[in-house]
Amino acid sequence: MFKENQSNQNHNNTVSGVATGMFIGGLIGAVTMLFLAPQSGKRTRAQIQQKSLELRDRAFELAEDAVSQVQMESKKLTRTAQHKAREIMHQGQNLAAEQFAHVSNAVKTGKRSILGS
Repeated sequence: MFKENQSNQNHNNTVSGVATGMFIGGLIGAVTMLFLAPQSGKRTRAQIQQKSLELRDRAFELAEDAVSQVQMESKKLTRTAQHKAREIMHQGQNLAAEQFAHVSNAVKTGKRSILGS
């Protein structure tokens, strides 16, 4: 039991030592960062704000360009589809006229054979 109690105390000492070390290390890091910072926080925040505005504007420009390109491609595809539809319609009309001529000839031939017989 004594060894178990001693083991718990060693564990508690280790945990508190690690926590203390982390706290002190964090403080030292924060102080070092303040002394070694290349510029003030106010200036850094202003730069970050300026860059974020520039990035926002650039994103809007890119989005507008993308929308314009999509619209142009859409119009181009629409024109192509309309042209193809007109071609197919003309081909269908020509094919229907040819078939009508064949049917008319067949009817005429049929009438002649009936009347001629």
